[in-house]
Amino acid sequence: MAVLSLIEMLTERFEAVAGVDPELRPATKPQFGHFQCNVALRLAKEQGRPPREVAADLVARLELDDLCTPLEIAGPGFINIRVRSDVLASVASGVLQDASAGVDVSTAPQRIVIDYSSPNVAKLMHVGHLRTTIIGDCFHRVLDATGNTVIAQNHIGDWGRQFGMLIEQVLEEKLDLAGLDLAGLEELYLRANAHLTADDAFADRARARVVALQAGDEQTNALWHQLIEISKAGFNATYARLGVLLTDDDLAGESIYNDMLAPVCDDLESRGIAVVDDGALVVFVDGFDAPAILRNRHGGYGYDVTDVAAIKYRVETLKADRMVYVTDARQHQHFQLVFEVARKAGYLPDTVSAEHVGYGMVLGSDGKPFSTRKGGAAHLDDLLDQAEQHVARPIAVAAVKYADLSNQLQKDYVFDAERMTQTSGDTGPYLQYAHARATRILAKAEAEGITWSTITVLDDPHEHALALLLSRFGEVVADVAAGLQPHKLCTYLFELATAMSSFYEFCPVLTSEGDVRTSRLALCAAVRKVLARGLDLLGIEAPDQM
Repeated sequence: MAVLSLIEMLTERFEAVAGVDPELRPATKPQFGHFQCNVALRLAKEQGRPPREVAADLVARLELDDLCTPLEIAGPGFINIRVRSDVLASVASGVLQDASAGVDVSTAPQRIVIDYSSPNVAKLMHVGHLRTTIIGDCFHRVLDATGNTVIAQNHIGDWGRQFGMLIEQVLEEKLDLAGLDLAGLEELYLRANAHLTADDAFADRARARVVALQAGDEQTNALWHQLIEISKAGFNATYARLGVLLTDDDLAGESIYNDMLAPVCDDLESRGIAVVDDGALVVFVDGFDAPAILRNRHGGYGYDVTDVAAIKYRVETLKADRMVYVTDARQHQHFQLVFEVARKAGYLPDTVSAEHVGYGMVLGSDGKPFSTRKGGAAHLDDLLDQAEQHVARPIAVAAVKYADLSNQLQKDYVFDAERMTQTSGDTGPYLQYAHARATRILAKAEAEGITWSTITVLDDPHEHALALLLSRFGEVVADVAAGLQPHKLCTYLFELATAMSSFYEFCPVLTSEGDVRTSRLALCAAVRKVLARGLDLLGIEAPDQM
């Protein structure tokens, strides 16, 4: 069973007596204890009584002897709370002995679909795919760790008019696709697009080729499959470099919904949910300036209807209880509209939640969207190359991921390879270094034949600080699983690593003796365990050496 955080236990006791959330906060200074509470000041206004009198009444009725030393009333009515050392030791030992490192497995697990990454066939992944892939992978790990069944859906762009020009260009050049990689396909795409613009006859043939693809023409479909297979190999190379969980089993491109589009349109039109407006089939939704366009006036299907069909499939076939879409923040309006259309249609029941998690842009040092010298979107692998110019790959990937996840998702951030790869400050490599340092101390102890099992002695304030932080890990992970804000986990891990650094400075480990030494070694082991688990949830390796 996962360890309940101390603040959760204390909150439960306070609420039973005060009748309201005490809003406990970590104490600002060690002399004020471990937690502080201002609930007496809030209740005093309602009751028309002096705050210190209310505080005294609460303290007299609270039963906390099993957790805390006697409570103190300070200032105008603050209640200072100090957890007993033996309780802190027990909590920290519980984290060390818990296989999940204190992560609480949900008592009501869900089937959660996460839509992320979504590169386009025949195009290299670019800077725009960096955040969706890293963020989606973090959500995948956290939601899985909290007991849910996670179903990743990599909604790749593998269907549409562009394949007509691509395949027609292949045939025109008599090109052997077997000799191309993904970079070669992108060059092919550029040539085909230029050809389409310059040659009306080619454009006509490209449109006819789209019809052939949709009709299942054998030659056209064989070339289409080749384009996808080459692209998959390129995507997988980047995924392996990033160390994310996506595999070919997670691919769910636009093409899989193709046969659903006409039936969805017919269904919504027959029920009066969709109407024909200026030749297009649309759905008007209150609160939105423009309707969802299911089918344009030329008979073509767009993103709106594809995403509605995807929702229908994910609810009916994948049995989703919760759906999370990880894309650029600028697509928020699109997804809110699509969710409302799906709800009107009955494809998205009230029992199923749908969330769009939008993220900000990656900026260059000039504060503008990161791009190549020619002004185009920078390739994702080029960004990773920049980071690897400073440090080895596992550290570079840690630096990039942490820089991305430690910011609030909706905010833009500057891609500064030199800063993010430093081993000091609030960076991924700093957390990796903290894990490696703990590993080194424990390895030295093992080499000297010293063993440890539980934390028994916690007398120093720096030991208390670590134990308190260890008790919060499960609470933080649960918060990220519910609210999908990974920067909170990053902040927690940085605080833990910083507290560990202070502990090393003021509390000798290997040079101490007896129970103090074995207890401090066990505390180091608990911190190392939580750092490793936390880094893994961020998709970051926890090296034993740096």
